[in-house]
Amino acid sequence: MVLEATMICIDNSEWMRNGDYAPSRFQAQADAVNFISGAKTQSNPENTVGILTMAGKGVRVLVTPTSDLGKILACMHGLEIGGEANLAAAIQVAQLALKHRQNKKQQQRIIVFVGSPVKHDKKQLEVIGRKLKKNSVALDIVNFGEDDEGKTEKLEALRAAVDNNDTSHIVHIPPGSDALSDVLISTPIFTGDEGGSGFAAAAAAAAAGGVSGFEFGVDPNLDPELALALRVSMEEERARQEAAAKKAAEEAGKQEQSSSQDATMTDSTSQASTKKTDLTDEENAVLQQALQMSMDEHPSGHDAQDTDMSDVAIDDPELALALQLSVQDSAKDSSGQSSDMGKLLADQSFVSSILASLPGVDPNDPSVKDLLASMQNQQSEKQDKGEEKGPKEEKK
Repeated sequence: MVLEATMICIDNSEWMRNGDYAPSRFQAQADAVNFISGAKTQSNPENTVGILTMAGKGVRVLVTPTSDLGKILACMHGLEIGGEANLAAAIQVAQLALKHRQNKKQQQRIIVFVGSPVKHDKKQLEVIGRKLKKNSVALDIVNFGEDDEGKTEKLEALRAAVDNNDTSHIVHIPPGSDALSDVLISTPIFTGDEGGSGFAAAAAAAAAGGVSGFEFGVDPNLDPELALALRVSMEEERARQEAAAKKAAEEAGKQEQSSSQDATMTDSTSQASTKKTDLTDEENAVLQQALQMSMDEHPSGHDAQDTDMSDVAIDDPELALALQLSVQDSAKDSSGQSSDMGKLLADQSFVSSILASLPGVDPNDPSVKDLLASMQNQQSEKQDKGEEKGPKEEKK
């Protein structure tokens, strides 16, 4: 495949308004330019194409050599038509643009569409042609539209001055029903110097209207606006999908982080509750054990003392006899005290003197006398019971 950098010169003069080429000269030329640009970029991925205009306010470069077909198709919209084409200046500007190409290994080629009269003389064009040949720049000329007497001759002289080993070509297309692109497809401008290469195959596929060789299934040469719109829409959709995927990934990361934090908090809470439960169980067990030990050591105060005393009595009979005597002495003391109390109550003069000494108490009051009499009766009954109990115990 040929590696080329191509500059296409467009004729946008007043003559492009004519309708002898359907739908107009300019529109037929624009379709052919799009067709050539697509074929060039498809023949080799490293090929570049640039566009410039020859009329209007002057020669103007629309796109420097690039492999982006979208830029090439976009620059063709909204071009102003007017003025006269300056062929000599356009060729020189195109040569300068090719000189500053990024890949110096690319071969240089200029394609000129001439649809208006040529005002330059033959010698001036031959000088420009020889300069192109010296700089190894090939030139292809598409002659259509106005056909004055000197136009074809001038263009042929220009091609002859540039041509080096049949690398430059010229095509004359008369007015008719055929489109410019349909005529150019069989010329060396499309097929290239090698003929039948990938460049020619791409051009043939484009001419046949096959959608398999074009992005989005749309031929940019037939409908450049639709192809550009589809490309822009695809880029916007890709950007939107990338943004949505990035946002979804960020939300998933946040959710995962929050869930991990919740799980950590739950684990720590469960561990703390487990430790607390274990500690409570241990404390309860210790308390129960201490309570059981205390109950085993002291089941009841008096019973324990009685048990200890009985055990001692069994082991030491003398100590047991001493304990029994001490109990009897205490009983005698209590009975003696009760008998002394009874004697005091029986002494009426003693009781009367005590009552008289108390303030507000009258010993002769009937209620006081009845109380003393009842107390004496109760004391006498206790003494009688004690006397009866004493002989019985002596008999045992």
